[in-house]
Amino acid sequence: MSGAARAALPAEVVEHAKHHILDTFAAMVSGSELGPGHAAVRYLRSHAGQGAATIAGSKLSAGPVDAALANGVMAHADETDDSHGRSRSHPGCAVVPAALAAGEEFRVDGTRFLRAVTLGYDVGTRVTLAMGGVNFSYDSHKSTHAIAGVFGAAAAAACAAGLDAQQMRWVLDYTAQQSSGIAAWRRDTDHIEKAFVFGGMPARSGVTSALLVQSGWNGVDDIFSGTDNFFLAYAPAADPAQLAEALGERYEITQTDIKKWTVGSPIQGPLDAVEAMRGRRAFEADQVERVVVRLAPAVAAVVDNRDIPDICLQHMIAVMLLDKTASFKAAHDKPRMQDAAVLRQRAKVELIHDETLARLLPVRVALVELSLTDGTRLTERVEAVRGTPRNPMSKAEVIGKCTDLVAPILGSEKCARLIETVFALEAVADMRALRPLIQPG
Repeated sequence: MSGAARAALPAEVVEHAKHHILDTFAAMVSGSELGPGHAAVRYLRSHAGQGAATIAGSKLSAGPVDAALANGVMAHADETDDSHGRSRSHPGCAVVPAALAAGEEFRVDGTRFLRAVTLGYDVGTRVTLAMGGVNFSYDSHKSTHAIAGVFGAAAAAACAAGLDAQQMRWVLDYTAQQSSGIAAWRRDTDHIEKAFVFGGMPARSGVTSALLVQSGWNGVDDIFSGTDNFFLAYAPAADPAQLAEALGERYEITQTDIKKWTVGSPIQGPLDAVEAMRGRRAFEADQVERVVVRLAPAVAAVVDNRDIPDICLQHMIAVMLLDKTASFKAAHDKPRMQDAAVLRQRAKVELIHDETLARLLPVRVALVELSLTDGTRLTERVEAVRGTPRNPMSKAEVIGKCTDLVAPILGSEKCARLIETVFALEAVADMRALRPLIQPG
């Protein structure tokens, strides 16, 4: 961790990091226009102190801790941000806001920012992998998204702060003390609490850890071992060896998904499937008689008839049938959930909780069968969703997604400059130079 700021990254890893940074900036900007983003701004206006750190999508600035909180909430204001399946986490919405806040505080250059972000993805994901990953997430009632997020955010912020090895030990200690989050976020209907748990809280707490130690605080040297250590408290069956497994060789940012569709992760595969079917056989929505989607039960439960459009599978399949795509605008149009035309299509969609697919987790296999009124049956099995490491999005697709999210808010010209700057981060001398590119004029 202490050496990451000086360690050159492989070119492929740098390119991946730029994709995820751009994708998270786009999520922050687009999230500023959604309910959780509005809630973050209300908090800043009411309670936050002054500071030099940027608040995306607004003309506000704040201190680094409050900025990390607000930008983290915006980054997960909906289901736009990236995700890491094996660790059950969304690294970008915590790591990138924390790295940006600390990067602005300590006026780091673009190269160090890239390295800080990459380190954050490596550290946060390995903590929850050591705890048990997917199985721990489903069995413990704790939020791996918050736990991985806070350790990732702390690592990124501490890298930006230039802390040495001893200080990194103390950062891990203060981060473990702040690690929190329970799976009750699944009952959140407005995505505000979920945005706090996934992005805002871990980003805020991670930056706090780094700033406390940078200001001279000390603490426990070995929070992952010894009496009353982190794993004894949270996951007694953990495998601590995974904390450092292939660290510096396997970069988790290259194993993190970027969503093609701005909807909940379990809906990605079914949307890919409908798009693939249409590529083989053109059809209109009214020609569809029935759509059957099969997902593993734990996966299906997240998106089964939810009352938020972008995490409701039945609704998004209906939108896909009508629009022949699933745009950001459509995924966030809650009134459209009551539209008669959408409801007619939604009535055709059946989601089956398929136990046979549970054995394949953490790979989220989606089976989709679409029946047309003329008797034609189309089937598609999706094992590698577009945007996953096995089926990655191209640079052009990442840029296209960013443009769809950012241009309507900041304008096409500013969006193009943001994209150009992120792909040339090595030329940025001070991360404060990015402020005009993620705020309105």
